Amino acid sequence: MVYGAGLRLDKYLWFARLAPSRSYAQDLCESRRLRIDGRVVDRASALVRAGSVLSWPRGDEIIVVRVEGIPDRRGPYVEAREYYTDLTPERSNMNCGQHALLPEGFAVA
Repeated sequence: MVYGAGLRLDKYLWFARLAPSRSYAQDLCESRRLRIDGRVVDRASALVRAGSVLSWPRGDEIIVVRVEGIPDRRGPYVEAREYYTDLTPERSNMNCGQHALLPEGFAVA
């Protein structure tokens, strides 16, 4: 069970730079393709807490991340990366680029 302070799922995805925009994060949450600890999410206001495991499809793969902490703001990528651990199968053992979790077609400035 996960306890402690929580944050709206759409804000977490945006703050942790797992989504390029908050509206993209809201659309992902409401698409019923995202799961928190195995439960299908159908609303952007679902709470996410440290210890939760998030999963969603992207292209041909399933992205899986564990929430390590709750960010206070949307900071730089290096800071945002500290708030989750990538558990994606096949990728966790590879040495991948720093922007591997970003949605397809998203360019980092």
